[in-house]
Amino acid sequence: MIQTVSTTINGEECELAVAGYRSLLDALRNEGGLTGTKKGCDVGDCGACTIMMNGKPVNACLVLAVEAEGATIETIEGIQAAPDQPSLLQEKFMAHGGAQCGFCTPGIIMMAKALLDENPDPSEHEIRFAISGNICRCTGYTKIIDAIRATADEMKRGRAL
Repeated sequence: MIQTVSTTINGEECELAVAGYRSLLDALRNEGGLTGTKKGCDVGDCGACTIMMNGKPVNACLVLAVEAEGATIETIEGIQAAPDQPSLLQEKFMAHGGAQCGFCTPGIIMMAKALLDENPDPSEHEIRFAISGNICRCTGYTKIIDAIRATADEMKRGRAL
């Protein structure tokens, strides 16, 4: 049975027509056309599908689309300052080489955003803990941590996330 889910995605109210068993990840990618959120393991282990739901990071593969009724969703596409202008966090990932193949990057950036929203000056240990649910097979995490730390440093100077 197809259900209509009314939600706000990246600041825009929308309705998605989805089957009751459909994951939010699949609905965002297929019905919503938001392919920045990646489908990795599809069982909640890799973090590639991390999004913000009602201000908290979640693995979109573990949420049914119907559970998003009335929710506020933010995906990687929604954190850009403007359509052709990356966010501060995205800028720092590029500047510090925090992405190689790029597959895990959207999920890690969303988790880093959640961390920096809550704690704008995290320690390296706090950064490592925050992204521990996101698997990257390419970078070894050092450049990712550098990018998040550089973002926090810029935020201390008054730049918005």
